[in-house]
Amino acid sequence: MKFNKTFLAVLSMWVAGSAQAALIDRGGGLLYDDVLNVTWLQDANYAKTSGYSDTIGYVSGGNLKWNDAKTWTENLVYGGYSDWRLPKVTLGTPLVNGVDYSYIAPSVNSELGYMFLVNLGLKSYRLPFPSTTLQPDYGVHRNGDSGGQENVGLVINLRSDPYWYGNSWHAPFTATHAWSFDYITGGQGGLQKTSSSYVWAVRDGDVASVAAPIPEPETYAMLLAGLGLLGFIARRRNRRPS
Repeated sequence: MKFNKTFLAVLSMWVAGSAQAALIDRGGGLLYDDVLNVTWLQDANYAKTSGYSDTIGYVSGGNLKWNDAKTWTENLVYGGYSDWRLPKVTLGTPLVNGVDYSYIAPSVNSELGYMFLVNLGLKSYRLPFPSTTLQPDYGVHRNGDSGGQENVGLVINLRSDPYWYGNSWHAPFTATHAWSFDYITGGQGGLQKTSSSYVWAVRDGDVASVAAPIPEPETYAMLLAGLGLLGFIARRRNRRPS
């Protein structure tokens, strides 16, 4: 009986410890960032996957104008949730300070930048400001190539292209430009709202607080092995003479 309790304690600690990564697969196409406390769509180009048509009926390849991108995210219902939004960047002062603009440092102020540099471990064209050192293995494709998409870590259909933020750019361009993060170069800045960029939906909070996460295959294997071992021990105990 003592062995059983010890095994269960070790198994519980292993399962809990395996979930302490910065980006956690909650199953059902949902990824949770336990640092920023946000949940991402696992599909970084779901606008294309879902066959979304923009306001003029154009079936998008996933790249939308800023207003269409906001409309898509704000009307998206996925995984039982309807509070999706575009990612956000929290700006510091002064505006151009190496964290908010150009090739950024790993900062929680930038949701797309934190995903790029920390969760996915991708590199920017240059080392973070103010360095001028070039990195040849930058971007989604890790060779500087633009366009196309691939799976990176837990994320699928990640484009090597700019992605929209939900923030308008700074004055006097507030009405005409919005912030974007470039998944080619690892930099961020302003882009005309009438341009087309890609859309990656995110929501605040963790879905696990509402619905239990779906265990990963490795977790299933450990649980099954543990249950099998406990069953074997129980059978041996039952066979002992009274």
